[in-house]
Amino acid sequence: MKRSWFPALVTLAVLAFFFAPLAMLVLNSFNASRFGGEWEGFTWQWYEKLREADEVWDALFITLKIAAVSSITAMLLGTLAALALHRFKSWLQSLHSMLVTLPLVMPDILMGMSLLAFFVALGVELGMTTIWIAHVTFSVSFVTMVVLGRLQDFDFTLLDAARDLGATHWTATRKVLVPLLLPGILAGGLLAFTLSIDDYVITFFVSGPGTTTLPLRVASMMKGRNLPMINALSTLMIASTFLLAALAFRLERRR
Repeated sequence: MKRSWFPALVTLAVLAFFFAPLAMLVLNSFNASRFGGEWEGFTWQWYEKLREADEVWDALFITLKIAAVSSITAMLLGTLAALALHRFKSWLQSLHSMLVTLPLVMPDILMGMSLLAFFVALGVELGMTTIWIAHVTFSVSFVTMVVLGRLQDFDFTLLDAARDLGATHWTATRKVLVPLLLPGILAGGLLAFTLSIDDYVITFFVSGPGTTTLPLRVASMMKGRNLPMINALSTLMIASTFLLAALAFRLERRR
């Protein structure tokens, strides 16, 4: 049978379509041109300006702090929600399932406006707390769905066996249930962490003075025509992502 090169060409075309914009972004981060329209020579000046931009690093610190706290909270609440949805069947759990699924299909702008109206009605001051609550609200659904997928193949007779061997309910949960669900919990937590870092629309509505996250700061820099500095910042984030992915792949192969 004659080998066809068409699937390989299609795959290369798709990869080029996805990675060409990233390559152009990285290239323009070293371009001396302020607007990136044409190549005007190699330079490090945008990285030097980025190093001195304290407001960018402050926004990054706020973003990482909110993402870490919200993802941990979402992991806890999402795991409990998944266990409840998997083990119990009633009209109350049907309502619970609908409430969990709702943030997955609701537009971000609608969720942001509704959360803002909710906080204003309660008289809550906008800031770190409101951003944390908002991020947990939309990310807990993703954690729940991931853990539910893990529970589909879970053998609950292992818990019964642990109880028969003398383990208490808490010991069986801590030493049997949680370790077996841990890959799904961590996967959901990483997804929640990524969504929190990336969120702009909802954060725009519920953020207050002094709580500018990185997406909000980047949007402000875009209005100020600071495209080269944004390219430099994006390049550093891309490099960090690839390094973390390579480290995770290496650890997985070693394990």
